[in-house]
Amino acid sequence: MQQKYVLDGHKLLHHLDRVEAWLDGERISPVTIDWSLTRACTYKCIYCYGQLQENPRKKITKKVAFDFLDDAADIGVKATSLVSDGESTCSPILYDVIVHGKEVGLDMALGTNGYLLKDERLHDILPCLTYLRFNISAGEPERYAYIHGVPKSYFYKVRNTIKKCVEIKEEQSLDVTIGLQMVLMPELSDQILPLTQLGKELGVDYLVIKHCSDDELGSLGIDYSKYSELHPLLREAESCSDDRYLVQAKWSKILSEGKRRYALCYGPPFILQMSGSGLVAPCGMFFSDNYRKFHIGNIVDTPFKKIWQSDRYWEVMDLITSDEFNAKTDCGCLCLQHKVNEFLWDLKRDNIKLEDIEPKEIPPMHLNFV
Repeated sequence: MQQKYVLDGHKLLHHLDRVEAWLDGERISPVTIDWSLTRACTYKCIYCYGQLQENPRKKITKKVAFDFLDDAADIGVKATSLVSDGESTCSPILYDVIVHGKEVGLDMALGTNGYLLKDERLHDILPCLTYLRFNISAGEPERYAYIHGVPKSYFYKVRNTIKKCVEIKEEQSLDVTIGLQMVLMPELSDQILPLTQLGKELGVDYLVIKHCSDDELGSLGIDYSKYSELHPLLREAESCSDDRYLVQAKWSKILSEGKRRYALCYGPPFILQMSGSGLVAPCGMFFSDNYRKFHIGNIVDTPFKKIWQSDRYWEVMDLITSDEFNAKTDCGCLCLQHKVNEFLWDLKRDNIKLEDIEPKEIPPMHLNFV
């Protein structure tokens, strides 16, 4: 079971037709689009990157969201994840959007703090989701309250909702994966083992422990050198894995010290990001109004299909792969596209030959979330 998940890597090896088209200079559609229904959030997490991404807010209505999903399916997008820079459970259209996305043939996923999830609506969305990920960085109520900036009572509500999701999955034999994600700042290491134990008790499928991304100015103050001190704790947490429960640290990023080995950004044509304001940009690190030269359009104003077909879309994609851009200095570290970028960087420089790539016989789960 543990080999089925790719929690510290990418899945482009299983989309080589699109990679080949991109190498041939074709204007490809993304495999995955990461987006949100709003920029609002009920939490104030101490590591929140969203606070660094402010841009003019526009309301994503049900029509806007449905039209976007229809366009995405029409141009060949395979999956959308409701994560991005906002808490989509704050939007009243969340449940309808997930169901509609599934109906038009898209794989759908949701990342959430879980507090506003309505238990009575879980039966509606769990059959439509490929995965449901709870963003939770503490296994103890007091530390949960501190880290997430909420009352301690929120911990108990979220814990009960996770438990309810697991029960529904088991009762209905659903394929949905239910996981937890911990954003690990070095000073939060005391919660690694309590959260590992909580995940096992609740019966979720996995716990992934990831680094904390920072911007190019170091606004969140992450000291990446301190992650090395946490290796024994992370190994101990991973040793709690069994046939039903996987604990996985994102070692490749945790060990990178926040550094990139590539200078150009090739990933966004394959995995695009959109803000909860409706803004389309190559990646979440460019959502801020300070990066307007990378902004492409807004689905509230213009249908997504037209944005994707526009010259502006491809001008921006060309810009981030040109000599005018350097990923090592011009944007934050360890982005969503990081592993995809490493692969495509090597491919472009013939460090990897496409003809030599043989995807594993058994494809991993969540295949369309690259």
